[in-house]
Amino acid sequence: MTDPILLREDADGIATLTMNTPGSLNALSDAMLAALADSFARLSEDQSIRVVILRGAGRAFCAGHDLKEMQAARAEADRGAARFHDLFSRCAAVMQAIPALPQPVIAEVQGIATAAGCQLVASCDLAVAAEGTRFGVNGVNIGLFCSTPMVALSRNVPAKIAFEMLTTGEFITAGRAREVGLVNRVVAAGALSSETRALALLLASKLTAAVRIGKRGFYDQLGLPLDRAYAHAGAVMVENMLWRDTEEGIAAFLERRPPDWPQGS
Repeated sequence: MTDPILLREDADGIATLTMNTPGSLNALSDAMLAALADSFARLSEDQSIRVVILRGAGRAFCAGHDLKEMQAARAEADRGAARFHDLFSRCAAVMQAIPALPQPVIAEVQGIATAAGCQLVASCDLAVAAEGTRFGVNGVNIGLFCSTPMVALSRNVPAKIAFEMLTTGEFITAGRAREVGLVNRVVAAGALSSETRALALLLASKLTAAVRIGKRGFYDQLGLPLDRAYAHAGAVMVENMLWRDTEEGIAAFLERRPPDWPQGS
């Protein structure tokens, strides 16, 4: 029997997904993309999960697409283009499923995150990286510009930084990734899992409904002009203010006591 390529472990309202193909540096093979898509679909309906951690087994987070599979598709002269269109569409759907999830998703990153692996980090809501981790969109080095990873990357870091990474194919360090906004925190390698989990527990301690509506509102307003963004955010605030649990949270703050929220809120 072979181990599942994607592992899930639930504890304390946190679901930890582990890409489990360390021999391929957790490449985004057809099977891995399918497993991620299925897991995200299940998580979107799981009311018991408040936060998701996405990690990779072994010495790397994710090395991007499976180049051997891509070469095999290229060899199919009559179907190659269709296969590539399908691959990149499925990958794009997986990347878009992450911000669409109601739960915050934290990338726990070690080793390397390259090409679509870097795209995966950029698609997560938060990222914690181990010291020594390297990030890159290196496709240009083999003649394949990382056009789809570019979408997520350019929405995380300044345009000139993204363009430099895409055109030089050079790696950036974990420290530089934090400076430019690709990751939130850089921690000692031995503390990566514990520090990521501590952040997940902090998020899980908040009122779940508020975090869920906040995440949705955050992404909804990003692409709007300033006036429409404020109008949208105002409507979200009104909805949030009218919840009974929010009323209790405000009362508890004013009365200097812990909020009496129902279990699982």
